[in-house]
Amino acid sequence: MSKDDVLQATPTKPSIISRIGTQNISLLISLVILIVIFGFLRPDVFFTPRNIINIGLAISILGILAMAQTVVIVSGGLDISVGSIVGLTTMVLAATAQATGSDTLGMLAALAAGLVAGAVNGIAIVYGRVNAVIATLGTMSAFRGLAFIVNNGNSIPIRGDTLRFLGAGDVLGIPAAIIVLLSVIAVFMFVTRSTVVGRNIYAIGGNISVARLAGLAIKRYQIGIYVMSGFAAAIAGLVLAGRTMSGQPASGSQGLELEAITAAILGGCILQGGRGTIVGAMLGVLILGVLNNGMILTSVPTFYQLLAKGALLIAAVSIQEHQRIARGG
Repeated sequence: MSKDDVLQATPTKPSIISRIGTQNISLLISLVILIVIFGFLRPDVFFTPRNIINIGLAISILGILAMAQTVVIVSGGLDISVGSIVGLTTMVLAATAQATGSDTLGMLAALAAGLVAGAVNGIAIVYGRVNAVIATLGTMSAFRGLAFIVNNGNSIPIRGDTLRFLGAGDVLGIPAAIIVLLSVIAVFMFVTRSTVVGRNIYAIGGNISVARLAGLAIKRYQIGIYVMSGFAAAIAGLVLAGRTMSGQPASGSQGLELEAITAAILGGCILQGGRGTIVGAMLGVLILGVLNNGMILTSVPTFYQLLAKGALLIAAVSIQEHQRIARGG
């Protein structure tokens, strides 16, 4: 055997770039650029421990939603109702806790409401044969309406210590909300990378016809994915309720669906399904978090912040589409 044959037969170790992924490298560079810009503009505040913790707290709710949204988009779907589910679950939690005097029962009721809301989305899409965008756009409005109906549009105060710890407590100096986020990320990374369920979700999003021929229970998976999304939104609702110590029908949750979708697409998801990673989505969340924080510190008006987020979403979708066409997809 010649030297060339030996070299060809020897497997080459993947480079650092191939391990991390070119998409994630681009996101890391973008994140560093944002940090440098805002650090230069507000060096007195931006790099302080307090501000870094504020960024972590600010992205805790968005991060939970973005993880679930990534799985939904990878499967070939889309969930526009998550922000409304967050608001609804905070109201269910607060109303139940107020009626029973138990934070625990309120939290369980909120999680159950998230599961039911997710199931409604899944059933409407799978058995009602409604396009995912239209179905979740409709339920976004319906769930928000229910949130306002719970207490005639008024917020409901929460007084229990359990929720207060979730919103403002910490473990060894790490805020509880950030610990919840890190736990959610770990679960999603494990499921998508190391389980048959995760591989099947990618298969369904990549080519649903082939997945059906392979014997996968497509309808069961699709409903399960939306139930998971509703449950994740309920967890985000618990964190929001803990931070505000109240049930809020819209405040704090309105617009979260746009940011979750933006983070997922920034992270490499394509709306056709089959592509996207949890790591990429988390980098997208960090970019949005740093961008929001930096614009607040530099006193950028709110309407410009909304403009920037909308432009970022359009740019991310455009880039992904051009990349898909370049790959011949």
